[in-house]
Amino acid sequence: MSHAMHLEESPTTGDEVITNYTINFGPQHPAAHGVLRMVMELDGEIITSAEPDVGYLHRGDEKIAESMTYDQFIPYTDRLDYLAPLANNVHYVLAVEKLLGITDKIPERCLYIRTMCCELARISAHLLGLGAFAMDTGAFTVFVHTFTEREKIYCLIEALTGARFTTSYTRVGGLSRDLPEGWPAELEKFLDEVERNFDETDLLLTRNPIFLDRTQDVGVIGR
Repeated sequence: MSHAMHLEESPTTGDEVITNYTINFGPQHPAAHGVLRMVMELDGEIITSAEPDVGYLHRGDEKIAESMTYDQFIPYTDRLDYLAPLANNVHYVLAVEKLLGITDKIPERCLYIRTMCCELARISAHLLGLGAFAMDTGAFTVFVHTFTEREKIYCLIEALTGARFTTSYTRVGGLSRDLPEGWPAELEKFLDEVERNFDETDLLLTRNPIFLDRTQDVGVIGR
């Protein structure tokens, strides 16, 4: 991150005083993950303005895809947003199927499995987002708490796709494989456990004075 100080003359002493900082957050910063750059103005811990500068995520995927078949490009979709590779797989093939005019020919079972994949990916991404947000505001325990559940999702994904992360699970018109034996029962077990985890995480945050001080009344949007 690079930054610049804003200096003003003190009306009482005539000395120059720092009023706020302008900070370039990303795209190279680890917490920005190469997604975007935010030009932020800070008054202490308070962000007084934030201007997003998008366009840093492009990795030449479109050019790479020019020399591939639709199915050959599926592994690249794992890496477009690594928080939810399964959802990326699904969204890409949905677009291809729409282009080919075969959306009404996809088996119903396949649609249900794809939906479960997207929901697992969504829960996983939210667990990471909440855990990292809590850690950034001083609540490290919550980070460990949410990542415990995220690890269970990785186990489910590995059993389903053969990989924890780079799943490449969907295919144009279907999926690479059906549900493994016993997988739905393991999924239901996880859903019961993660619901309890949500409740515990809620208590850990809503009773944490540091988290509350750093999140309440700091992002008020006027009418």
